[in-house]
Amino acid sequence: MTWTDDKIGVLAEKIDTLEVKVDAGFARAEVEYARTDQRFKAVGERFDDVDQRVGDLAVGIKQMDAKFDGLQRTLMQIAAGLIGTLIAGILVPIGTVVTLILTQ
Repeated sequence: MTWTDDKIGVLAEKIDTLEVKVDAGFARAEVEYARTDQRFKAVGERFDDVDQRVGDLAVGIKQMDAKFDGLQRTLMQIAAGLIGTLIAGILVPIGTVVTLILTQ
């Protein structure tokens, strides 16, 4: 096979066309890469926001837990006082009846 100037010209045109297509493909790939990179950054920012919100929620839960602990202690004191009052309320009439019976 002999290479003529025409065949070399056609081959050069095909190579030039291929080069243009490859360059266009790389340009599109760079644009898509930039878009994907922006999307990943946006997702990362959202995760940072979610992480911050979870941290705030944990702090709120700890504060609420501390309030419930205080409330529980107060309720235990009230319950102890009520039980003592109930026992005294039962024992006083019994003691009064026993005293009345013994002094009669």
